[in-house]
Amino acid sequence: MSQDTSARRDVLKGMVAGATGLAAGTLGQGAAQAAGTPAYNPGARFEVTVSEVELRRNTAGRMLMARIYQPQGAGPFPTVLDLHGGAWSRKDRLAEEPMDRALAACGLLVVAVDLTLAGEAPYPACIQDANYAARWLKANAARWNGDVSRLGVYGSSSGGHVAELLAMKPRDPRYASIPLAASPDIDATVAYVAMRSPVSNTFARYQNAERRRSEALINASKVFFSPWETIHEGNPQEILERGEKVILPPLLIMQGALDDNVLPEMQEKFANTYRAAGGECDYRLFENSVHEWVAEPGPQTDKARETAKEFIARQLKV
Repeated sequence: MSQDTSARRDVLKGMVAGATGLAAGTLGQGAAQAAGTPAYNPGARFEVTVSEVELRRNTAGRMLMARIYQPQGAGPFPTVLDLHGGAWSRKDRLAEEPMDRALAACGLLVVAVDLTLAGEAPYPACIQDANYAARWLKANAARWNGDVSRLGVYGSSSGGHVAELLAMKPRDPRYASIPLAASPDIDATVAYVAMRSPVSNTFARYQNAERRRSEALINASKVFFSPWETIHEGNPQEILERGEKVILPPLLIMQGALDDNVLPEMQEKFANTYRAAGGECDYRLFENSVHEWVAEPGPQTDKARETAKEFIARQLKV
């Protein structure tokens, strides 16, 4: 059995285990999962309603919120968890609103969550938030007509780094340390991850920031990775190179060719290393695009949205 096949089997087992832990109010969701993943058409169009709920209060005392983008239709709708970027030190659940709305409008329940910022708590606090959010979403998605039989993740920049660690190590005791009391048997395994400009090599990104003399990025890494050695512990590239035990769900990496924050060669190396480890990685280079090109309307932004939709459609047909 290949490592990729084994990883996919682990993901599916995790989803089944998660389904057994759902609260009574989500039994309809379990029935939907038994019938298979709902059909998804990336060309479909739905009206979207937006609401917000409390996720959890972090150790700094801030209430982390979840923003729900719910398609209006029969459903249930496949579900995606959005993890925001901001160099681990800024931004919130609103950071990727245009992408979140675009995905929801074609028939995906999208839930964007706040993450603990580096100034509130260093690594691995935000990865713990993401792990908790994945479990919480599995237990609660039916409230918004969502199906989590193949829960996906969308992550941007440092949120992509968080997404990679969530996906590769969903059962790591450090990352899964926040209990979900209502559904303790659910785990945080995910079926796929779509990303824009992820920080897939934390130390290489730091070295690039030093070369560029980008004090903001240098300081962001130093504040987040405290103690400093954790920049290697929590480095997806190095985790693969060390041969650590990981799960390897399919990845989509959308990378700007003109990105001077996370260099294209870093991403290409990570994509190749991920494939060599047995995982599937769809690496797409976007010409004439900088680190946050999707923040501005334009043909490359439109292309990124369509690429994400098509990737998700492929994963939901597996």
